Amino acid sequence: MIEATNLIKEFRVTKKESGLRGALKGLIRPERETVRAVDGVSFRINKGEIVGYLGPNGAGKSTTVKMLTGILHPTSGEILINGVSPHRERTRVVQNLGVVFGQRTQLNWDLRLGESFELQRRIYRISDDRFAAQMDTMRSLLGLTEFENTPVRQLSLGQRMRGDLAAAMLHSPSILFLDEPTIGLDLTAKQAIRDFIREVNTLHQTTIILTTHDLEDVEQLCKRLIVINHGRVVEDGPLEDLIDRLAPYRQIEIDFVQEVPVIEIQGVDVVEVNGNRMVLQFDRRAFSAASVISAVTQRAAVRDLSVREPEIADVLKRYYQDSA
Repeated sequence: MIEATNLIKEFRVTKKESGLRGALKGLIRPERETVRAVDGVSFRINKGEIVGYLGPNGAGKSTTVKMLTGILHPTSGEILINGVSPHRERTRVVQNLGVVFGQRTQLNWDLRLGESFELQRRIYRISDDRFAAQMDTMRSLLGLTEFENTPVRQLSLGQRMRGDLAAAMLHSPSILFLDEPTIGLDLTAKQAIRDFIREVNTLHQTTIILTTHDLEDVEQLCKRLIVINHGRVVEDGPLEDLIDRLAPYRQIEIDFVQEVPVIEIQGVDVVEVNGNRMVLQFDRRAFSAASVISAVTQRAAVRDLSVREPEIADVLKRYYQDSA
């Protein structure tokens, strides 16, 4: 569905000068320098995948998405969307693309939400029957009925985001780009957006590229991650592989019926003891949680236990630091 080969994007920017003399020089005769925002990015995304495209601020995520959608032209390299170049044949490509930028809306501020959908219908030349069917689906999945007649400027952030998602899907695109779709939303609104993304992917095998700083979005939706830093892809693979490599340890928190001596299991570390509670840490590559739990229950009576998985936020933070 999507193929990027050695993408490079450079911008000419005014060089910042320090001090009063430098500032005056910059006003009279500004110097320009070339900044490479995307530096040799390559990847391939297949039909029906939900891929997290992640990286710290300034890594090149949004620049890549804008090139993939034809908004920006690459300085060099090649992009193919269903075999078609988005910057050479953008009109043809956008018929199969849906795009949502979390911090910008494609809805008309002065129209009712329903009128904005009608405007989208005319732009994409959607037939009446198809439009009616899509609107029924969007109302069902996103709960639009209660605010469909409300002017866009009066919508809450969560309502506007649901409206943007519906507008992006009205023409039944095969590929959906989502740039920070849950930014600024409360927990209920975030979950509604995630449920919608999952449902659209399941029902229509829509290919979804998600850029986000909300790591719950990643955990709930993405099986594959592409991580970019300083304009380069530094990781491309299953989420589980990244966690296994950077955070191979799991912990088991155990509440015993009564206080017990420190339990010694070869290869398993005791990292915390607090009364009847003990926390054990083990390498998931060497042990299963079941084997550790079995060894513990043979030694003492257990009231309750829970397995702690590594936090994806910590994993990615460490990865950004290492790749930098």
